Amino acid sequence: MSIKTNSKTSESSSNAMLLLITRLHFYIGLFIGPFIFVAALTGTIYVITPQIENALYKDVLTTQNIGESQPLSLQIAAAKSSLQSDLTLFAVRPAPELGDTTRIMFLDETAQHSGARAVFIDPATLEVKGNLPVYGTSGVLPLRTTIDFMHRQLLLGEVGRYYSELAASWLWIAALGGVFLWYKGGKKNSAAFAIRTEHLRKRRRHYQLGLFLFVGLVFVSITGLTWSKWAGDNISTLRNSIGWVTPSVSQDLTTIDHNMMMSDEHADHLNHSSHHNMPPKKPAAEKFEDVDALFDGVLKAARDAGIDANKLEIRPSSTKDKAWRVSEIDRSWPTQVDSVAVDASTMTVTSRADFATFPIVAKLIRWGIDAHMGVLFGVINQIILTFFGLSLCLMIIWGYKMWWIRRPQAGSTSKPLLQAWGKLSSTQKVITVLIAIALGLSMPVMGVSLIAFLLIDAYRWKRQ
Repeated sequence: MSIKTNSKTSESSSNAMLLLITRLHFYIGLFIGPFIFVAALTGTIYVITPQIENALYKDVLTTQNIGESQPLSLQIAAAKSSLQSDLTLFAVRPAPELGDTTRIMFLDETAQHSGARAVFIDPATLEVKGNLPVYGTSGVLPLRTTIDFMHRQLLLGEVGRYYSELAASWLWIAALGGVFLWYKGGKKNSAAFAIRTEHLRKRRRHYQLGLFLFVGLVFVSITGLTWSKWAGDNISTLRNSIGWVTPSVSQDLTTIDHNMMMSDEHADHLNHSSHHNMPPKKPAAEKFEDVDALFDGVLKAARDAGIDANKLEIRPSSTKDKAWRVSEIDRSWPTQVDSVAVDASTMTVTSRADFATFPIVAKLIRWGIDAHMGVLFGVINQIILTFFGLSLCLMIIWGYKMWWIRRPQAGSTSKPLLQAWGKLSSTQKVITVLIAIALGLSMPVMGVSLIAFLLIDAYRWKRQ
């Protein structure tokens, strides 16, 4: 009798868990599905636009004049003379190939979204080929910048970032829940092959496509969270606490040790209170008389130190107590993101960070982000992400069609999420609550939306 009772209790708890996951998966699809759909669609558009952007801005990005490049100092002078206002120069990207233009980049508050502007210079003739806002390490131009901000925040500013964080927070949970439902479906999944009702056909396509995309769903969700506001900050904090940070060069010339330091991408904003550990600084930092004239020497010093990628960026320092930074920015395969710090007073390399020496975790993070953006493997990466994004959109559409076909009639009995949770065993209840709290704290947007789910569910249960 005891064995039978335990068996029934276990079966009841298992059915309750199945019902709980089913309702949660339904809520995610119904309420979060539109946000995931928009994120997938805009992300797909972003991935397929590099070639379109290159064609659209061809006259700005390329030149027919093939000849010896003029010194960077002259190219900078040509760019500055074309400006109608005094803007701060913050970076230079020399022409990567013959026939390409050089980007002289300035801070510009009037540049929508990016706050940065590039003047494109023909390196051979010093002709100004164009003047456009640029954004990010990829240096995307206005078309892709607009699509990027549509993907990240629906062009709504910081408030819009909650939409993408909501989608990324729930996507991996929806994927895991879908696999669980498919696994527990057992014979029902097999029967769907034989029964030809429209609902079962949609369900079969939905779960088959979901299984095929499962790894990609989890990957895109996790990498997407690194850009989010709340969960992204928590991820950065976790990385710092366990040492999963990206190596970076030190640009401080006042310290004795100029070797590479381990730091997060935001290391310049950390540890401002640690000045007592630093050697005394000069009362006032001495400024360079002519910063523009130093670019060619800094570039040569970096090249001599092994910075050999075609695509690179030089970031100057206006004062002599800070090193200049020269960074490779080619994130295709093989990844070239080495960087060095150069003392422009002596043209010597004082610090370096080579991708080959990065810890494996730092490499995986770099590759994961670049793969998410569709730049790691070039066209192949674009094709894979395009297929993935469109398939995800299709799967969401099928999910809504399944719900519409089997939608409950008015006045029918519902199956609330809380009711299913109430049927769990005591151990299962404690575990689910602890998991919900942990996820809610680490991903606050998901936590708030889960509370909203529960309030809606409680209201439906009360009405029933």
